[in-house]
Amino acid sequence: MSQKGNITFTMIKPGAIANEHMGSIMNMISKAGFWIAAIKFIKLSQKQAEEFYLVHKDRPFYGSLVEFMTSGPIIVAVLEKDNAVSDYRKLIGATDPSKAEDGTIRKIFAESIERNAVHGSDSNENAIIEADFFFARSERFDRII
Repeated sequence: MSQKGNITFTMIKPGAIANEHMGSIMNMISKAGFWIAAIKFIKLSQKQAEEFYLVHKDRPFYGSLVEFMTSGPIIVAVLEKDNAVSDYRKLIGATDPSKAEDGTIRKIFAESIERNAVHGSDSNENAIIEADFFFARSERFDRII
C-alpha cells in the first residue's frame, strides 16, 4: 500500500448519489490526478454509521448525521496521489458549500452544510483509519506506473 501521505479516503454521500452526481464527482476526482485504489458502492448499517462517526457522538448533529448517512447508498473509496489529503481537501472545498471556492465538489454538488455531497479525510492518520474501516489491504490496488 502507498506510503503515509499518499492516500486519502472519500465517501460520496446519499444525497449526491440520489441526485445522480456520482459520475460527475468521480470524473472530477480522476481529472485531479487521483488514482482510485479501492472503491465500493454500499449502504451503511446503523451500527457502521454510528461507529464511523463516533468522534461526533457528543455533537448535536450526530443523530441526524447517522440518519442521513444510512438513508441510501454511498460510494466509499481510497484515493492515491502525492499529498492526497491536502489536495483532496482543496478539491472538495469547505464543509459549508456557501463558503466553498467556485469549482470545488461541494460548491457544485452540495445541498447544504449537512448534505455536503462528499466526505474527505482531514489528516494522514485519519485517512488510514477511515480506509481501514471499509477496506481490507487485499481490496486495495496501488497504481503501477
